[in-house]
Amino acid sequence: MSTAMNFGSKSFQPRPPDKGSFPLDHFGECKRFKEAFMKCLRENNSENALCRKESKEYLECRMERQLMAQEPLEKLGFGDLIDGKSETKTKF
Repeated sequence: MSTAMNFGSKSFQPRPPDKGSFPLDHFGECKRFKEAFMKCLRENNSENALCRKESKEYLECRMERQLMAQEPLEKLGFGDLIDGKSETKTKF
């Protein structure tokens, strides 16, 4: 019973989000890439292995706009899709 009365004894210490947590795209900066990925998933019966190119482009967009931490594409599982600069980067 005494533990219920000790609300102020512990202080909350904020910490950064876990890996994989990232800000929402409130301004729709990567909406076009997200929509392309979602369309690919719909067309391929949610088989994400068939939409890896779209997934890579979406993650690249998020990294470029600081909506997620920069990570090497190889570490994200896209090492086999790297062929220099992505076409999508030149469309802006």
